[in-house]
Amino acid sequence: MTPAPAHEGRLAATERTLEIAGLRTTVVGEPDAPMALVLLHGYAMQPADLTPFAHSLGVPALFLIPQGPVAAPAGGYAWWEVDVAARNNSMSCGARDLAGEHPRGLDAARHHLGEFLDAIAAEFKPGRLVIGGFSQGGMLALDFVLRGSSRVAGLVLLSASRLAFEDWRPARARLDGLPVFASHGRADGDLAFAAGEALRDFVLDSGAKVSWVPFESGHEIPLVVWRGLRKFLGALLKSQ
Repeated sequence: MTPAPAHEGRLAATERTLEIAGLRTTVVGEPDAPMALVLLHGYAMQPADLTPFAHSLGVPALFLIPQGPVAAPAGGYAWWEVDVAARNNSMSCGARDLAGEHPRGLDAARHHLGEFLDAIAAEFKPGRLVIGGFSQGGMLALDFVLRGSSRVAGLVLLSASRLAFEDWRPARARLDGLPVFASHGRADGDLAFAAGEALRDFVLDSGAKVSWVPFESGHEIPLVVWRGLRKFLGALLKSQ
């Protein structure tokens, strides 16, 4: 994954590390910002991979980037355990679509994310709460929107896939009218571009208001996505 570009936009005023609902969390921005954006990193990543992204966007938001509770064998962290051998074997056959997978730790991750969001609501009382993530983090964010305990004002899906789709479909009404930003690389060697398109179609057919940004490179967050997300967040702020 390529870190977000940091050469455009205005640097956020502050960065600090807090413990929130048992998760070590990098916090970028001011507590009284009108919007809070929770960004969930992908598999074998850490908050520092997304911190430049938060600094460079230049929107008046409080960015909260928690560290996943599971240590990944190759380094970094995850939101649930992954069978590394099975993952490598699957990737050797080409980029994947995870719609049929039901990770054993998904329910626990969703519950933990709910506790995290409740703690944020109590501590910071944001006017608007948006959640999203990259890859595994994006899948958890959508799973929470569909099956979690609270509502959000927007959803960000960066290079993600459908997951546990049989469980997602019955809850699709929760996406109706929700602003969603989604992006995916045509050359993604981890999660297939077709999987990203299928994810886009699912949220779109469920009634979400989708901003879709395809791009030519791989499993990453290029400048075109950064610009699209900044525009998406700016529109959400104006709609308050």
